[in-house]
Amino acid sequence: MGWVLLMCGPAGSGKSTLARALEERGLVRLSFDQTAWDRGLRAMPLPDQAHREIESHLRERLLTLVRSGDAVVLDFSFWSRRMRADYRALLRPLGVEPVTIHVATDRATVLQRVRGRVTGHGDDFRLSEHLAASYFDHFEAPTPDEGPLVVTAGDHPPERQLAAIEEVIGRVPGSVRRASARGVAPGEP
Repeated sequence: MGWVLLMCGPAGSGKSTLARALEERGLVRLSFDQTAWDRGLRAMPLPDQAHREIESHLRERLLTLVRSGDAVVLDFSFWSRRMRADYRALLRPLGVEPVTIHVATDRATVLQRVRGRVTGHGDDFRLSEHLAASYFDHFEAPTPDEGPLVVTAGDHPPERQLAAIEEVIGRVPGSVRRASARGVAPGEP
């Protein structure tokens, strides 16, 4: 079985930057925003039907990858405790305990980053200031009672964040499995 990281934070927190760094280390990145972009969608929030279709597609892909032994990073917002619990329940029958990676970033930084977006790629959706602020204000920060958790500072460079992630993942029973298709395990270059 593979293992899974849940990227968690509001738009502009730095989740996708860190998820891409993890992808460069051999994890498979599944991105809600990138999938929407690849389908020609250029505005957030997504229409309900498109949101449901993308989520269904990504869930199926996640289960296939995990069963194949891949290490997966889910580059979603995981903004609510309920959403995180739902994905934990999805993975539990496979014996996988996902690790939540909370990219903690202050409101001013998040809003500044979102203002700088130019809609040039799937990780760069423009959001109105009002919508970005609403996403931030309604974000439910994860807590240790939900399961394995790493909190990183969104203003730290990815290398520093990766070190913190690898330290915690190495202590999570059942989460560290060599990703057979990639040949990469946490802590390996």
